[in-house]
Amino acid sequence: MKMRLDKYLSSCGIGTRTEVKKIIRSNRISVDGNIIPQCDYKVDDTMSVLLDGKPVKYSEFIYIMLNKPQGYLSATKDQRHKTILDLLDEKYAKMGLFPVGRLDKDTTGLVILTNDGDFAHNTLSPKKHVSKTYIAEISGTLPENATEIFNKGVTLKDFTCESADLIIEETFNDHTLVTVTIHEGKYHQIKRMFQVVGCKVIYLKRVTFGNIKLDSNLKEGEYRLLNDSEMEFVSSVK
Repeated sequence: MKMRLDKYLSSCGIGTRTEVKKIIRSNRISVDGNIIPQCDYKVDDTMSVLLDGKPVKYSEFIYIMLNKPQGYLSATKDQRHKTILDLLDEKYAKMGLFPVGRLDKDTTGLVILTNDGDFAHNTLSPKKHVSKTYIAEISGTLPENATEIFNKGVTLKDFTCESADLIIEETFNDHTLVTVTIHEGKYHQIKRMFQVVGCKVIYLKRVTFGNIKLDSNLKEGEYRLLNDSEMEFVSSVK
């Protein structure tokens, strides 16, 4: 289905409708080899659209990796608190993006944002067993068999967790640095798992979601589109 050129470009994440109108009127866009200065020119994904000589790829869906800082809700809107959507540029505001799963307000790290409902549903489905890995700093003394307890599945008040992998990275006098991999995502799950073994999570950061790893070049609050390699995971769960 054909759409206006300015809408097509904004849907590709080139900029807001106002920004792309300026780009078009500056004769920077060509379609099938011809410079197109009209914003209402009709295009579709079968046409060759170039910006400054470089191809512009249209996709119905968009996928963003965000390094979430503390203090932001994993929600699309909230009347009292900032949400992770507040970290995005204006050009993404009307794309219907939402987080795939949630991180607590005080948890940092990898969040995937998309407007692809099927992808979100599939990755969060228990049948898919999509793993999530976290780095955690905990206070309290872990029992000697903590790794075994996590591996067997920690029993909480309302459910028993699936098998989880616990790796003790480093132990200090009053706290321990660990890596935890889970295959589900219940409310406050990791914090509650450590409470069962007598410990408290004082810092939590998600570093992987399925086969997608948090880009070490992204500072907290920064984000980027998923690259081709990361999109292979998206394709694998759809």
